Amino acid sequence: MLPARLAADIGGTFTDVVLEHAGRRHSAKVLTTPRAPEEGMLEGIGKVLQEGALQPAQVGVLIHGTTLATNALIERKGAKTALLTTAGFRDVIEMGYEKRYEHYDLELELPMPLVPRELRYPVEERMTAKGGIHRPLNEELLKKTIEIIRKEKVEAIAVGFLHSYADDSHERRVGEMLAKALPGIPVTLSAAVCPEIREYERFSTACANAYVQPLMTSYLERLAAQLQQRGFACPTYLMTSGGGLTTLETARRFPVRLVESGPAGGAILSAGLARENSLDEVLSFDMGGTTAKICFIGQGRPEQSRKFEVARIWRNLKGSGLPLRVPVTEMVEIGAGGGSIARLDQLQRIQVGPASAGAEPGPACYGRGGTESTVTDADVVLGLIDPAAFASGTLQLNFRKAENTLLTRIGAPLGLTAAWAAAGVTEIVEENMASAARVHAIERGKTPERCTMIAFGGAAPLHAARLAMKLGVRKVLVPVDASVGSAVGFLRAPVAFELARSLRMRDDSLDFSLVNLLLAKMQGEAKAIVAAGALGAKLATRRSVEMRYEGQGHEISVPLPDGRLNARHARKLRAGFEAHYERQFGLRIADVPVEFLTWSVSVSTAAKNAREKIRLRKKSKVTASGKRKVFNQDSGTSVAIATYLRASLAPGMQFAGPALVVEPQTTTQVPRGWHCNVLPSGHLLLVNSKL
Repeated sequence: MLPARLAADIGGTFTDVVLEHAGRRHSAKVLTTPRAPEEGMLEGIGKVLQEGALQPAQVGVLIHGTTLATNALIERKGAKTALLTTAGFRDVIEMGYEKRYEHYDLELELPMPLVPRELRYPVEERMTAKGGIHRPLNEELLKKTIEIIRKEKVEAIAVGFLHSYADDSHERRVGEMLAKALPGIPVTLSAAVCPEIREYERFSTACANAYVQPLMTSYLERLAAQLQQRGFACPTYLMTSGGGLTTLETARRFPVRLVESGPAGGAILSAGLARENSLDEVLSFDMGGTTAKICFIGQGRPEQSRKFEVARIWRNLKGSGLPLRVPVTEMVEIGAGGGSIARLDQLQRIQVGPASAGAEPGPACYGRGGTESTVTDADVVLGLIDPAAFASGTLQLNFRKAENTLLTRIGAPLGLTAAWAAAGVTEIVEENMASAARVHAIERGKTPERCTMIAFGGAAPLHAARLAMKLGVRKVLVPVDASVGSAVGFLRAPVAFELARSLRMRDDSLDFSLVNLLLAKMQGEAKAIVAAGALGAKLATRRSVEMRYEGQGHEISVPLPDGRLNARHARKLRAGFEAHYERQFGLRIADVPVEFLTWSVSVSTAAKNAREKIRLRKKSKVTASGKRKVFNQDSGTSVAIATYLRASLAPGMQFAGPALVVEPQTTTQVPRGWHCNVLPSGHLLLVNSKL
């Protein structure tokens, strides 16, 4: 019998744990323990092992995703970090792009650098953009700088030199000197974490990696020790933001790659479901306790990117956060979860998020000291959540506290009852998510109406159908174990690693011998990292290059063919670039050279590609398990609607809304005008009969 497989996803409010063994799946949802995240995770692991009657030694692999690095960047609770950079460029991370993300805001707030100016030290050296030495490294002056750093008692150091992507010899030499002079202090080289052009993004990524490295290293060491103490002898892998798994050692070196690890698991789940059910266009919707994540998936693959922003400080606007250049699943994430706090602004309008009540103290209905009204409080007051059955009954919710808080914070100032205040909160949070989805769709050139929505996370099934109506989406798929969807996605993820290198060339002067040498070296490095965790599995390689018209400032990623490249590939690559450019911008630019800028190689264990059309069995009768009073906005009164236990639903069953499908860790709302179909796989397919 194959060993058991464990997955754990630490979120801002809940920690989800999933155990798969002998064809069965067990899951647990426990409150996150922010001060020591491993404690909540180990509690959840203990629960699923007990439920599955297994011992730690019977677990073959543990896959883990965490928001610890993300939270450290957002809350500015990382290490005291120093930056060594080329003389004359110490202010690059403060100047940024030198443009305003909100043109007419007279009180514009810019993101503060992770490293204050007094801890940014100039180094006398300079490389050229082609990799030659313009100014040698002055090691005598560097030794004096290191002594100054020693007195500052910094906890981490980032090294970012101009053009180190072309030649990193100066950075590597500085790294050697720092390791010898300051043993025990982690050093991040920008050419190691992000060997690409654009010094602001490269320096920012290096600083972020250094900033979270001591915290993540300490956490991972504590977790490894706790697992060993409890008898776990299996390998542990970390989920990366790009949707692959990596080893503990690689995670310690590049913790910045873990920033979006949890959401990536959800995208993998949706991509797998899309492939299995032959869904060509999918909108993945993940709503948990703290945030909501929306991702478009085409042809069974989530969109990928090599850059994103973290810790946006103003209205989730692009440009108000810290840029990072690491592989990441392309998605939009907003502060709209069950714990998102509802309030009235200065114009007495209901606003929801981005602030969250989190796990401590949590929403008012948790009865753990929370006094703010949240989305979960609103769902309880509306009757959508059974207070006695929340989180498998492990957390008894207090209806009166939810009602009183909503009335005090929202209802009374507006002259509304608690129920109408709750209805206002859910309407606003759903409109916030719809607005984010519309903007993301426009940015990606997608049409939501063509998509099937896949909804998962503890709160998503409650709000998915109403969100779908706002977006014009006709079908919503709620998978089995939807409440722990991201953790289930971890178990589908391949062991993977991606590398990128900047090497600029024009299409009329490509040096294919140099390109092939670079790609082969990158593939070898990525394979070495992946092989450590692949356990003999077959490996797959994907290659791509970022291209642009000469003179432009941004690139489009174009896939590269397998094998060695030669002169005949230049025309094909240009044609592929121009076709993509025309789809995105509506035109081609003739007689302008095309530049090849950054080359990337991704190596992963091969993915499974099972495909099966969604088939509805012959309709069978279904009997409601009971009724529950739910507030109806049309009548302004509470109306009794049917409830169905998901565990009692069999393939082929179908029923019409309004109804609620109840399971231990979440509830699916089927509004009036929708039909719920139970698929052979056990997934629920909600169809809007009015569209």
